[in-house]
Amino acid sequence: MAQCVQSVQELIPDSFVPCVAALCSDEAERLTRLNHLSFAELLKPFSRLTSEVHMRDPNNQLHIIKNLKIAVSNIITQPPQPGAIRKLLNDIVSGCQPAEGLVANVITAGDYDLNISDRSIKASVPWYSNWKDTLMELKESSLFTATTPWFESYRETFLQSMPASDHEFLNHYLACMLVASSSEAEPMEQFSKLSQEQHRIQHNNDYSYPKWFIPNTLKYYVLLHDVSAGDEQRAESIYEEMKQKYGTQGCYLLKINSRTSNRASDEQIPDPWSQYLQKNSIQNQESCEDGPCTITSNKNYDSNLLSLDGLDSEVKDGLPNNFRAHPLQLDQTSESNSIDGPDHGKSASSLTETKKANSGIIHGACLTLTDHDRIRQFIQEFTFRGLLPHIEKTIRQLNDQLISRKGLSRSLFSATKKWFSGSKVPEKSINELKNTSGLLYPPEAPELQIRKMADLCFLVQHYDLAYSCYHTAKKDFLNDQAMLYAAGALEMAAVSAFLQPGAPRPYPAHYMDTAIQTYRDICKNMVLAERCVLLSAEILKSQSKYSEAAALLIRLTSEDSDLRSALLLEQAAHCFINMKSPMVRKYAFHMILAGHRFSKAGQRKHALRCYCQAMQVYKGKGWSLAEDHINFTIGRQAYTLRQLDNAVSAFRHILINESKQSAAQQGAFLREYLYVYKNVSQLSPDGPFPQLPLPYINSSATRVFFGHDRRPADGEKQAATHVSLDQEYDSESSQQWRELEEQVVAVVNKGVIPSGFHPTQYCLNSYSDNSRFPLAVVEEPITVEVAFRNPLKVPLLLTDLSLLWKFQPKDVNGMDNEEVRELVTGEPEMIGTEVISEFLLNSEESKVARLKLFPHHIGELHVLGVVYNLGTVQGSLTMDGIGALPGCHAGKHSLSMSVRGRQDLEIQGPRLNNTKEEKMSITYGPDRRLDPIITEEMPLLEVFFIHFPTGLLCGEIQKAYVEFANVSKCPLTGLKVVSKRPEFFTFGGNTAVLTPLSPSASEHCSAYKTVVTDSTSVCTAFTSSASSVDFGIGIGSQPEVIPVPLPDAVLLPGASVQLPMWLRGPDEEGVHEINFLFYYESVKQQPKIRHRILRHTAVICTSRSLNVRATVCRSNSLEDEEGKGDNMLVFVDVENTNTSEAGVKEFHIVQVSSSSKHWKLQKSVNLSENKDAKLASREKGKFCFKAVRCNEREGYVQSSEKYTFADIIFGNEQIISSASPCADFFYRSLSSELKKPQTQLSVHTEKHSVEDAVRLIQKCSKVDLNIVILWKAYVVEDSKQLILEGQHHVILHTIGKEAFSYPQKQEQPEMELLKFFRTENTMASSRPSLEQLSNLIKTSLHYPETFNHPFHQKSLCLVPVTLLLSNCSKADVDVIVDLRHKTTSPEALEVHGSFTWLGQTQYKLQLKSQEIHSLQLKACFVHTGVYNLGTPRVFAKLSDQVTVFETSQQNSMPALIIISNV
Repeated sequence: MAQCVQSVQELIPDSFVPCVAALCSDEAERLTRLNHLSFAELLKPFSRLTSEVHMRDPNNQLHIIKNLKIAVSNIITQPPQPGAIRKLLNDIVSGCQPAEGLVANVITAGDYDLNISDRSIKASVPWYSNWKDTLMELKESSLFTATTPWFESYRETFLQSMPASDHEFLNHYLACMLVASSSEAEPMEQFSKLSQEQHRIQHNNDYSYPKWFIPNTLKYYVLLHDVSAGDEQRAESIYEEMKQKYGTQGCYLLKINSRTSNRASDEQIPDPWSQYLQKNSIQNQESCEDGPCTITSNKNYDSNLLSLDGLDSEVKDGLPNNFRAHPLQLDQTSESNSIDGPDHGKSASSLTETKKANSGIIHGACLTLTDHDRIRQFIQEFTFRGLLPHIEKTIRQLNDQLISRKGLSRSLFSATKKWFSGSKVPEKSINELKNTSGLLYPPEAPELQIRKMADLCFLVQHYDLAYSCYHTAKKDFLNDQAMLYAAGALEMAAVSAFLQPGAPRPYPAHYMDTAIQTYRDICKNMVLAERCVLLSAEILKSQSKYSEAAALLIRLTSEDSDLRSALLLEQAAHCFINMKSPMVRKYAFHMILAGHRFSKAGQRKHALRCYCQAMQVYKGKGWSLAEDHINFTIGRQAYTLRQLDNAVSAFRHILINESKQSAAQQGAFLREYLYVYKNVSQLSPDGPFPQLPLPYINSSATRVFFGHDRRPADGEKQAATHVSLDQEYDSESSQQWRELEEQVVAVVNKGVIPSGFHPTQYCLNSYSDNSRFPLAVVEEPITVEVAFRNPLKVPLLLTDLSLLWKFQPKDVNGMDNEEVRELVTGEPEMIGTEVISEFLLNSEESKVARLKLFPHHIGELHVLGVVYNLGTVQGSLTMDGIGALPGCHAGKHSLSMSVRGRQDLEIQGPRLNNTKEEKMSITYGPDRRLDPIITEEMPLLEVFFIHFPTGLLCGEIQKAYVEFANVSKCPLTGLKVVSKRPEFFTFGGNTAVLTPLSPSASEHCSAYKTVVTDSTSVCTAFTSSASSVDFGIGIGSQPEVIPVPLPDAVLLPGASVQLPMWLRGPDEEGVHEINFLFYYESVKQQPKIRHRILRHTAVICTSRSLNVRATVCRSNSLEDEEGKGDNMLVFVDVENTNTSEAGVKEFHIVQVSSSSKHWKLQKSVNLSENKDAKLASREKGKFCFKAVRCNEREGYVQSSEKYTFADIIFGNEQIISSASPCADFFYRSLSSELKKPQTQLSVHTEKHSVEDAVRLIQKCSKVDLNIVILWKAYVVEDSKQLILEGQHHVILHTIGKEAFSYPQKQEQPEMELLKFFRTENTMASSRPSLEQLSNLIKTSLHYPETFNHPFHQKSLCLVPVTLLLSNCSKADVDVIVDLRHKTTSPEALEVHGSFTWLGQTQYKLQLKSQEIHSLQLKACFVHTGVYNLGTPRVFAKLSDQVTVFETSQQNSMPALIIISNV
């Protein structure tokens, strides 16, 4: 049980006190009424004796009585009505609320025992450990106790208001005070009248009530004297007369009213009556305010309470008077509402009026402190001289009667006593005993005399004697099977045994159990059973037997009284929490039960409190159904108490937790919430929008998009993809776009990215950098995508959904505009707001809503959240307890009910983790995606692609058109496009716009510029030249950044321009995503936004076409037809790898062109009869071309970046390879090739000359010759033949090294064993390779292929051979030719016979740069055969170097000569 103010040793004596009746004359009553008190009320604060009193027991032993209290009450001749008692108890409990006010409905802390007993902190249940520190603090706090004052008030009033019964005498009147006034005409006569009246009431059979202890009741005569108005001498003389007549022990002169009431304001006299009258006043009921009625302390409570003061004396006399001490008398005079009805608020307004009327009442206004002492003295005198001697005498008389009876009883009843003697008798099953609870003893019965004596001893605290008497009486009653009497004796015997000083015997709890069972089951008297339980539970609690006390309390809960059941269940719950090992969950469960019974009893505040206390235990433990039930009940109770905010909060908790309820139950909860919420919002219709709990909003998933929505494709027109909310975030592509933008910004700013540059972000999300305020442009919409989730199984309908924002406008100069108020939340001329009329979220659905704002003014915008009407779709679910409700409106879905509210968008920024402080603490950076700054107007570009293909062959070229449109009110300039794949597209070079397309090209819709040639002409090259500068590939420029050739370089507002665009399919097959970034600026410079961008991602699917491989090698002939040296052979292999998936029939190679600064193709070597080179699927072809050096005048200035183009035609049309688009794509492929990382040699200063030499030697084998293969493909599509055209590029760098038109896959190197030693740093790394050295000197042997010699005439055959040496490098070379070399390999000897050189066999020469030198040699043969003349070894080194690079210049090709005999 909860902590009590009194201990059980104080409680029981205070509950059973000697009762004294008071009978006053009208005049005496008038005197006390001057103080707004009745006579009984006047005495009440002084009814406890301040000193010990003594009396002698029947054995003449002195017995000490401590803290004796007497109860004086007016005589009532009608027993109180049970309904009135119930009403009184209901009012007492209702009026007594927790001292600290109601517990908050939504309890967030886990330390549930903040409203529980202080012992609960010793709890060892698992979840207490989380709040160990808090609990330890509580443990050390001496102030921490859980009290239940409403229960104590209930118990006190219940015990006081128990009607007197015949089977016990504890609350029968022992004495009667007869009170008259000294101001009456004949006071003595008045005393006689009062005495006769008392005698008539006691002994006349007309009055069965009140009950009197013994026939000879003590009469005590009291003369009241009004000091301020009466005659003191007369009063004294009357008192003397009284003493003579009634004896000094039987009368008293009480002087009161020492001052007049109008002097009351002069000094403050304490008011000891208020605390007693307050308990007895209905005024204690809840007032009409919503909040809890908080009573902090009895003493400082208003003393001006409603009592009997206002009643007329006529009415008063007819009233029962012994209940003037508590509110039953008031209950009988006021309108009696239904006793157990739940609504006690009906009389609230009338009570308030009465309270106002009585607000000036002061109790005891005519009394001084001396009068207080006189009253106290009067009580002492009455008790010492009157009451206690009377009790002592009565006990002696009863004792004498009992002693005389004992002998008789032994002889008469000895046989029966055997069966019922001893303490075991009550343990016999009650059901075995005959039900004679209706047996009544006559008043003179000896058994009742024992009970009377026991009760008298109990009242004067003589518990030993009382126990023995109760024990004896118990046996007698059980013998007679008078069960009601026996139960009463058992009950008091148990209490006496407990209260005996020194505790000679243990508390007989089984006595109490038997008494309770008898009262409840046999006598059907729940009031007496309840008294037993209240007393026994207190006794058990004092012995720390909390478990037994709880069981006892729970046993008495029943359906006949909800209030009693609620209070007992609550006390049982407190027992569970006060146990040695607290049972927290049992506590919570019984608090729930108590709350339910409080609710049934109409005690809504107590019900709410119980549920809230239980919620502390259930909250956050995963018992969601229990939580839902508690929250639902809390919500309903709070709503009934008009605590609407608390009700909304409780219902909100049901909805926001992941509910496991059924759909129907969730629907009911939601409708209750909406109904309560609507009532709350109606209280303050103009207030701010309250926060709504549903649907959930994932704030971090909020995305913000700046700009117009993308236009859909219009026929052949396809708008640029740009950025939209439909695109998923991809960090890789985001990084690519950033790099592209940085690239173009660097080009625009002369190679440097400005310090204040930040990449443009059109779509902000949780991955983007939101640390800065985003910039939005005026008149361009801002779209906010909000992610909603419906956690319920019932659909939610949001209507009139829009964004909530505030705006701070600025003027053109950027200063705050003072004229317009700073925060504007609903001005459409500043910011237009889009409203979504209906937004349906189905059960457990996640869905995004895109809400737009249209800024019409520059300034600072802050998006705060969303505002909407929350409702549910009217379905088959009907509202429990609430019918059709106001606030419904029809739309696409029928809405049952809706409330308007808001939800804020609060986005937590990223966790900061840079500095040490940030790493040590948890701090988050700002996220400003919802706080854009609206800037001035900017140009807005839209790009459309016309005839843009989605599928291409690798290398295929197609022509499309791009339309650029300026849809803003500002002109734009500086339009550029940047892409990582510049080789994919071109707008044409400077020559493209100037040169008109030829008719034949237009005829075939060719993308190329062509010239018709004479079909009979030989396959020789047509040469032309072009500079890379014309095609935007100048020195040092970024090939990825391409200016768009706008006419006049400006696009005016509303204007659009179409430009041709050539596309070339990438060389790799598959799906390619190619990103274009269009960059443009405003003609008028803006301080905040310097440029804008537009993105486009083109998706191209390429299929296989041709694979081209080429090699170049030096020609053996040192001179060409024109007598110039240095020519090469180019071999080109072409394979058709297409498998006809694109419907391609065959490929025609129409032209092979070369492009180089130094070389050009001269002619085709392997010309066949058929000029047309066709390749069907999976066919291959090989071409051989002769390449020669360009004229010096054609390529002498390297810096001019002039390339010589040579075209070899296989058809009758020449495609001008130096014009757009052929040259564009060539230059782009060249620049992308050059971008690939080249292996660079590390340069050390001490080896500088060595490095130069290596470089010179390497240069000999370098050749920069680029081959362009142009082709046509014939495609059958939908029974129509189409001609596709395209080009492939092969870039030849090195002699003898094969080059490819398609990128080669890098083979994974095989795994090698790990080496654990460092390789020595040798010079080999800086030596040129053998292959590079072999290209330093080119050798060529000139000799007749066959030589006839008559060996029979001359045995030696001498053949002249010319050895040509050509220096391929640009430095002087020292050459040693050694002719003595013999081939030693056996294979060579077998194939070629042996011969010898005659004449000088070793030469040392120096060849100047590019010099050709010839040596005349003689070979000597001795017989016929085939010989290899390629045996001379040639050693070479650079003239200014040491012999470090000297190596054999072996001719790789054999020089065979046939010697035949004639």
